[in-house]
Amino acid sequence: MVARIYGLTGSIGMGKSAVAAMLQKLDIPLYDADAEVHRLQGPGGEAVAAIESRFPGTTGPDGVDRKKLSAAVIGHPHEMKALEQIIHPMLRKRRADFLRRHRSRDFVVLDLPLLFETGGHRKLDGVIVVTAPAWKQRRRVLARSNMSPAKFRAILDMQVPDAAKRARADYIIHTGATFHHTRSQVRRLVACLRAKAGR
Repeated sequence: MVARIYGLTGSIGMGKSAVAAMLQKLDIPLYDADAEVHRLQGPGGEAVAAIESRFPGTTGPDGVDRKKLSAAVIGHPHEMKALEQIIHPMLRKRRADFLRRHRSRDFVVLDLPLLFETGGHRKLDGVIVVTAPAWKQRRRVLARSNMSPAKFRAILDMQVPDAAKRARADYIIHTGATFHHTRSQVRRLVACLRAKAGR
């Protein structure tokens, strides 16, 4: 079993993916829940048939049509719950496989966007929260091609507020300044976690 397991999380547009990439470049084993969801929902993905059965017309030859599926579930808690009941058991299995593969490592990081929302933080050795000023978050998110102010608001409504995440964090990475500043914080964090692991 891995000695220590840390969670990485942050609200939409906070820069979590950039921080995750920095951790991987520093040779930290990282489980990416979003990437796993993309694989599950992609062409031939394990979740495609079940999603089509529950949400007819949301899949095709390329797997799940994310725009159609988003329209079906965002802002509809009952439908979102149905989607989670399809996806989450598959993700739990893949996460267990990841932990088995890296059981000889001193620590790993689980990149879990809905860490607090699902209660997963209670099973970890620590939580890393990625944050940025609200104005920068909004600018980043609304620059995405598939985003609108209403959709952004609906997504925020489903997430634990950034301030609450920061209050419950063991470590915080700020991405509101430069790339170099963020990378320096990540390097310090990795040095700290390695020290805790006795390396």
